[in-house]
Amino acid sequence: MKSAVVSGGRLTLAAGLLATATHAFAAAEDELPVERAVRTVLVEGTVDSGVTGRVTNIALELQAEAEQRDRDSLLVLQLGPGVSRFAEVRELTLFLISARVARVRTVCWVPETVVGPNAIIAIACNEIVMHPDAELGDFGRGRALAEADLRFVEGLVEDGHNTEVNAALARGLGDPSLRVVKATVGDGDDATLRTMTTSELRRLRDDTDAVIRDVETVKEPEVAGKLRGRRARSLGVLAAAVAESRGDLAERYGVPQSALKPDLTAGEDLRVAYIKLEGVIEPVLQQFVNRQIDRAVADGANLVIVEIDSPGGLLLASEELSTRLADLEELGIRTVAYVPEDAYSGAAIIALGCDQIYMHPNATIGDAGPIETQDGQAFARAPEKVLSQLRKFLADMAERKGRPPAVCEAMADKDLEVFRVTNSRTGRDWYLSQLEIDTSNGEWVRGEVVAASRENNLLTVGGDVAHELKIAEPPVADKDELRMRLGIPPGSELEAPGLTWLDTLIFVLNTPFAMAVLVALGIIFIYIELHFLTGLCGILSVTCFGVFFWAKFLGGTAGWLEVVLFVIGLGCLLLEVFVLPGFGVFGVTGGLLVLASLIMASQTFGNLSPDADFDKMTESVGYLSGSLVAVMALAFTLSKFLPSLPLLKSMILAPPGTPVDEDGVRLRPDLVEEAGPATLVGKTGLTATMLRPSGKAEIDGEYVDVVSEGPLIDAGAEVEVVRVEGYRVVVRRADA
Repeated sequence: MKSAVVSGGRLTLAAGLLATATHAFAAAEDELPVERAVRTVLVEGTVDSGVTGRVTNIALELQAEAEQRDRDSLLVLQLGPGVSRFAEVRELTLFLISARVARVRTVCWVPETVVGPNAIIAIACNEIVMHPDAELGDFGRGRALAEADLRFVEGLVEDGHNTEVNAALARGLGDPSLRVVKATVGDGDDATLRTMTTSELRRLRDDTDAVIRDVETVKEPEVAGKLRGRRARSLGVLAAAVAESRGDLAERYGVPQSALKPDLTAGEDLRVAYIKLEGVIEPVLQQFVNRQIDRAVADGANLVIVEIDSPGGLLLASEELSTRLADLEELGIRTVAYVPEDAYSGAAIIALGCDQIYMHPNATIGDAGPIETQDGQAFARAPEKVLSQLRKFLADMAERKGRPPAVCEAMADKDLEVFRVTNSRTGRDWYLSQLEIDTSNGEWVRGEVVAASRENNLLTVGGDVAHELKIAEPPVADKDELRMRLGIPPGSELEAPGLTWLDTLIFVLNTPFAMAVLVALGIIFIYIELHFLTGLCGILSVTCFGVFFWAKFLGGTAGWLEVVLFVIGLGCLLLEVFVLPGFGVFGVTGGLLVLASLIMASQTFGNLSPDADFDKMTESVGYLSGSLVAVMALAFTLSKFLPSLPLLKSMILAPPGTPVDEDGVRLRPDLVEEAGPATLVGKTGLTATMLRPSGKAEIDGEYVDVVSEGPLIDAGAEVEVVRVEGYRVVVRRADA
C-alpha cells in the first residue's frame, strides 16, 4: 500500500473529499471513504519514447492501484508546448485510450498555448481543462495533416470517451481549410446539439427532414484550427472547464493543490543528492549550500534532499536559498526538506521553498517573524513594511508549492488568525484567513480557528499538525522511513558528503579572527616593504589582501565592486605618498575607500531584518579597528628594533643625509657623495616651477625636487629650505 503523500513518487491522497455530488465525473461513482490514487505528469517539449515510457509506467501503476482499491485513479497530464513527431505522439495517444488503463481517468491540463502534434495528446484524454487565454489545436502547425493522420485523429474520439470532442471537431483542428459549426438539430424534447463540418451540415439538410437551427461557427475556413480556452468553454466544445491556476484545477476535482504538482522524477531512476543545512544561516552557509546544489545539478541529480536543523538567521540569505531551491523545479529537479528536529525562522522559510516537507513527529517548524532589538526589550515586532514584504514572499512561495498561504503567513505575522474552512460546493477542507473568507463570496464556510495561530503568537507546529495544516507530508520516524516514502532503493545511504578542503578553508577564512589577521598582515607587509623595498613583502601584502577578497567572494559577501573600490583607494594612497606628498585629498579619499571596501566585503547589505546590517557593520568595524591597533603596535615595535637587528639592519634603507660610519670599510671613496639633501637646510633659491605643493627649485645652481610647506608658490619666487624629511625637501617663501 503506497503512502498518502502529495506530488511525487507513488503518491496517493485521502479521497473522502473527492467524492462530492457536484464533481463532474465523481457523481457517477460510489462515494466510498477510500483513497483515490492521483498523479500528475508534465508532458512538454519533444514527446519521445522516454516521455511515453514515463507516462505508461505511471498510468499502469495507477491502474493497479485502482483495481486494488476498486476506485478509479486520476492521472493529470500537464501539457506544455513542444515540437514532436506525429509517430511518437501516436504511440502515446493509443496507450491512453487503451483498455490497459481503463480504470485511470485522464485529465489534460493546458495552462498555456499548445499547437502541433503535442496538442493531439489532449483529445486522447477523458477531459480537457484549459486556461482561459490558452489556445489548443492546429495539429499540423498551419498545414493540413495527411489524410491518414486525420483519420487517426478522428478515431481517437470515436468511442466518445471525451464528450467535448467529436470527429468533426478533431478533423477541423487538423485541417485549416474546413469550417466547423455547432447547431441544434431536431425540435422539442428531441433537440440535440451537434458539432459538424459544413459538408456534414449540408448532407444533413439534404438527406433528412430534421429541423436545423441556431447554427454557430466554431472554426472559420482557411484559419488555423485552434480554440482559446474561454471561447471553447462558451461553445461547449473541446474544454470541459477553464481554470486560471492549479488551485482552480484542484478545486474542480476536490484535491489538494499539491497533488496536482507534476512529479518531476516520475518514471525515472532516482539520482539523489543529500545536503545538510545546520547552524545559523549566514552568507557563508548560504554559499556552501549553493555550492552543494551546483554539484548536485552538475552530477545530474533529479532529487535533492535538504536536511534542515537550524534556529534561523539572516532573512535575506534565507529568502535567497528558498528561491534557489524552488527554482530547481524548472530544471526538472524535485526538492525535499527533511526536518528531524527544528526549522525555525529563516530555516522554515527555506523549507517552504521545497516541493515537499517531511518532518519527524517531534520536530518543529515555524516562528519566522522578523524581529528587532529596542531599548529595554529583548525583541520587538519589526516595522509593518518589513512584515508585509515577508508575508508576500511567503504567500507567493505557498501558492507556488501548493500550500495554504494563510498558514505560511501566520509563521511571520503573530496577529494573523487562520481558520479551517470547507468548500460549500466540493466539501474540500482548506485553511484561510478571515480576509480570504470574506472575499470568497460564500464559497468557503468558516470553521474553528487553528490553535497554533492564536493572537499574539507566531505559528509554530510539530510534524503531525504541520501535516494537518497541509504544509508538510505525514511525519516520518527516521531516514529509513523517509527513503521508503520517497521510493529510494533500499541500501541507499542518505548521508551528506563531508566538507571538502575548499569548504573548510572558506569557513575558516570567513571567521572574524581570520579576517582581522589577513588585514593586519597585509598592512604590516606594506609597512615593512617601505623600509626594505625588496618587493618580497609587497608580494606578501598583495597575497594577504587577495586571499581576503577571494574568501569573501566564495563566502558570498563580496563582489567586484568591493575589489574595484579597494584598488582605487590603494591607488589614491600611493599617489599621496609618491606623487603628491602630503596628507591631503587623495590620502583621505584613499583611506576611506579602502576602509569602505573592507567593510562591504565583510557582510551583505539589504537584509530585511531590522538592525541586521548595522549590527554586522559594527562587528566588522570592531574587528578592523582591532587590526589597526595591532598594526600600530607592531609598527612601533619594528621601527624601534629593526635597525638594531644584526641580520636586518643592513637591509634597511637609510634616508639621504644620514651620517656614514667612518670606521666602516669603503671602496672607491671618491665616488661616495659626501653631501646630501640634509645639507640644504637654511639655504635659499628660486622656484623653477610652480609649487602646488610640489615642484622644482634651483638651489646652489642645482635643480632640486621640493615641497611647499604652506600655500602654493609661483615660479620665480625666492624660497628657503626649512627642513629635510628623507627625500622630501620642504621649503617656504623667503620673505614669509
